Amino acid sequence: MMGSDGEAWLRRDVERRNHPPLVDSSACLCRVDAGFKTVSGGKKYVPGTKLCIQPNIRTSIHPIKTKPAHERSRFQSPLLPGLPDDLAIACLIRVPRAEHRKLRLVCKRWQRLLAGNYYYSLRKSLGIAEEWIYIIKRDRDGRISWDAFDPLHQVWHPLPPIPKEYSDAIGFGCAVLSGCHLYLFGGKDPKKGSMRRVIYYNARTNKWHRAPDMLRRRHFFGSCVMNNCLYVAGGESEGVHRSLRSAEVYDPNKNRWSFISEMSSAMVPFIGVVYEGRWFLKGLGSQRQVLSDAYAPDTDNWQPVFDGMVTGWRNPSVCLNGQLYALDCKDGCRLRAYDGATDSWSKHMDSKLHLGSSRALEAAALIPLKGKLCIVRNNMSITLVDVEARDGGGQRWETIAGKGQLKTFVTNLLSSIAGRSNLKTHIVHCQVLQA
Repeated sequence: MMGSDGEAWLRRDVERRNHPPLVDSSACLCRVDAGFKTVSGGKKYVPGTKLCIQPNIRTSIHPIKTKPAHERSRFQSPLLPGLPDDLAIACLIRVPRAEHRKLRLVCKRWQRLLAGNYYYSLRKSLGIAEEWIYIIKRDRDGRISWDAFDPLHQVWHPLPPIPKEYSDAIGFGCAVLSGCHLYLFGGKDPKKGSMRRVIYYNARTNKWHRAPDMLRRRHFFGSCVMNNCLYVAGGESEGVHRSLRSAEVYDPNKNRWSFISEMSSAMVPFIGVVYEGRWFLKGLGSQRQVLSDAYAPDTDNWQPVFDGMVTGWRNPSVCLNGQLYALDCKDGCRLRAYDGATDSWSKHMDSKLHLGSSRALEAAALIPLKGKLCIVRNNMSITLVDVEARDGGGQRWETIAGKGQLKTFVTNLLSSIAGRSNLKTHIVHCQVLQA
């Protein structure tokens, strides 16, 4: 016969072994977004971790045999009924990008599939990833907003609001890393002054995230992307020495900023481009003189530039397939290309159709899009130019539908007569994101 003490000890031992373990909420990673791999909050992220599996609460005191993971997966609902998951994924990756928001609402498995990188890496490897044009603009009251344009289906799409710290900011930078992350950085807040803040938008998840702050406060600076690293240089800041010579680089793999060598002279850049492995900047010096500087990342060295490329260089400009292009007229209906052999801007392409000189029709951005040049104007009209086409004249130029494209020639003429007074918004930045 077992004594009362022995029976009490036995009951406590049975309860201890069969009581469900408590869930440590601080260790739960369900809400961690894959995007946090590159932000300061990512220190809490454990590489390779999936959604945490919380234990089921058991009411029975009898032990329950847990099934191996490979046996549990057999009873998991398929992505598409009647199809193996690999074939289901082959179907789902072909769904147009505009419908991805709806796919996330179907079930948790679809939501997890689209939240990871595997889904979009497959789309990219198969050549079915879609590029959208993202336009950041400022209205008459100084408020910042943005829109996304799908050039394939010629449709505008709504976007989550830009975070409030950039809703009134001026002089901030904008760049794209990894093809799908749009960064906003630096700038000047009307109340707080120059900023070091950095945020980024993930086109795959349609969400904004924080990134590490820059090392220096600056606004109206130059920026570029080389080897998937973000470079910033020059600009202005509050203080005695307003114009800056300092430059820094952000590496998303290391998730940190580092200083690079200083510029040859302090500068507030107004134009910049990456060409032949170097970053060219042109701007105003501390004495309001025009300066040009070029940075080579391989040698971490700046050199003043005085050649014909910077002499005839105009904004906006872009490098496509190793060739440097710039707009040659205000409405963006004529292009010119830099000829390195003669060190001059001697090549020209003309659409033979000029829209006018009003600021509403002014070309604000020149960006590459699927091997073509994309011209975006302040009235949100968009023109594609096939610079590789052998046919001359207007056959190279294609106007795609968008805001402002329903205007007739008469409307454009009236806009030209009205001039600046007709301008409702003007474009601040324009980028292409892939998903």
